Amino acid sequence: SLTLRFPSCFSVLAATCLLASSGKSLFLCFSFNSMNTSSDDGHVIAVHWANYGRRDTTTCSYQRPECEIQNARSSADSLIVRFHSCNGKRSCIIEASNSVFGDPCPGTYKYLEVAYDCPFHSITCEHSYANLHCDEGHVIVVLSAEYGRDDSTTCSYKRPPAQLSNTQCSIPTSKVAESCNGRNSCSIKVRNSMFGDPCPGTYKYLEVVYTCESKCLKDPLNDS
Repeated sequence: SLTLRFPSCFSVLAATCLLASSGKSLFLCFSFNSMNTSSDDGHVIAVHWANYGRRDTTTCSYQRPECEIQNARSSADSLIVRFHSCNGKRSCIIEASNSVFGDPCPGTYKYLEVAYDCPFHSITCEHSYANLHCDEGHVIVVLSAEYGRDDSTTCSYKRPPAQLSNTQCSIPTSKVAESCNGRNSCSIKVRNSMFGDPCPGTYKYLEVVYTCESKCLKDPLNDS
């Protein structure tokens, strides 16, 4: 995992995912700093946990008076909802300030702490094959899969407007996880006979978010 700490004010925190399975832990000091999380091509952000406040006396403590860092048990850790807008995107900017997260500890110099991963993001147009693949020694773990259409631009090449206008017809599906979890690679034909037809007449696509986990660490088919 990677930990970044920016002790001075008005800095920008940026992180880039280099591996699909690499977890990130980011620290951003208070005073209207902004957090910029980004992901390489083929990956999207998935925030797992976030905390705003202070959990120790060392993080973001540079040149701060002792009275501002003594309260190390003050935090607001139920912030995951604040990051829903980041999930599924390749980049996201969040401001670390009381106006965004509230003030869990007045008088304490706070910081924003975020843990996130960058899983693979696959989009496959209808009638094509979705090919999921992991490096040797790793297996597929599907986090989410939806079939339908969420926008009018994805898989739109040479398609008439009538086939793209319904952008609220995506449905979650467990078929991908059932077929691919625990395998090193997986190929699925994207068609109505496999996933059903949530919106007849609309040209659809399959959107999958997945990670690659080591066989030595976890067996996703028999995980308890």
